[in-house]
Amino acid sequence: MIKVLIIDDSAMVRQSLKMAIETASDMKVIGVAPDPYVAKDLILRDKPDVLTLDIEMPRMDGLTFLTKIMKYFPIPTVIVSSLSAEGSDVSIEALERGAVEVISKPGTAYSLGEITPMLLDKIRASSKVDIAKHIERLKAMSKFKKQKQPKKQSSALVATTNKILAIGASTGGTQALETVLTSLPFNIPGTVIVQHMPAGFTKSFAERLNDACPFTVKEAVDGDSIQQGTVLIAPGNYHMRVERSGARYYVSLNQEKPEFFQRPAVEVLFRSVAENVGKNSVGVILTGMGADGSTGLKSMYDEGAKTIAQDERTSVVFGMPKEAIAQGGVMYVEPLQKIADKILSLI
Repeated sequence: MIKVLIIDDSAMVRQSLKMAIETASDMKVIGVAPDPYVAKDLILRDKPDVLTLDIEMPRMDGLTFLTKIMKYFPIPTVIVSSLSAEGSDVSIEALERGAVEVISKPGTAYSLGEITPMLLDKIRASSKVDIAKHIERLKAMSKFKKQKQPKKQSSALVATTNKILAIGASTGGTQALETVLTSLPFNIPGTVIVQHMPAGFTKSFAERLNDACPFTVKEAVDGDSIQQGTVLIAPGNYHMRVERSGARYYVSLNQEKPEFFQRPAVEVLFRSVAENVGKNSVGVILTGMGADGSTGLKSMYDEGAKTIAQDERTSVVFGMPKEAIAQGGVMYVEPLQKIADKILSLI
């Protein structure tokens, strides 16, 4: 059983989360806490496997509490936050400080409804994370980022620019994507990304990457052209497909049913790349739980695309890459810090 502790100042939220989590036969809510001070005592007493943590709380905010927890008593943590711009920015910062997953509160009435499967999926993914190793990875990535050149000063060149780069990621993917993207040059081919992340957070995530990278990174808008020097990130709650009109590639967005409990789903993106780009594409599957993207990456491989998977040692959760490898759709298995170099060698 996965033992879960809920930390949120709203009694309604605590009750809703408890009811949703306990629909799963492999989970048990061992306690609820209205603030971090109560939570601390419950953590020491009951030793939960996973925390769900709100950001805005009385007496101590969630970000401060998370920092203390990761320093003194690290536990895999799922951020459950509001959709406000401020909340999404802080939640993304929480991922950089050690949180494993993030999910949004669906509305003021607070009914979990259709997001319950996603919530349970993220708790399961978090329970499988070796949190001590995760923190060490974050420290290593932080040192790696400090060694990078300032934005817009990269002098590296891409041999050809007639390809499309497609990347999929889930648990641990926000840090992994930053490591890969900040190692790529300003004139990379048009790039499309699906990172499992709820609505309201992908825009802030894209803006943070845009500040760190030597090219443009933005949340995708329906009809956006895929072009050199631009990265498009699928918005939360929307699938993203690559379409073609003559020589022009562009993205289309839709809200069709989730795949692998996800919307956006990596599978939808990779499948469209296989259909419409084929051998002129490079596919990369990064850290994440489950099998999302594995079949789509195999389709890309079958159509002549070059494909890469992150290795087990550097993955926070070696689920999606492992399944893609098992399906025979991966040409190269690389540690995170070498994936950018491998991409450059293929384009």
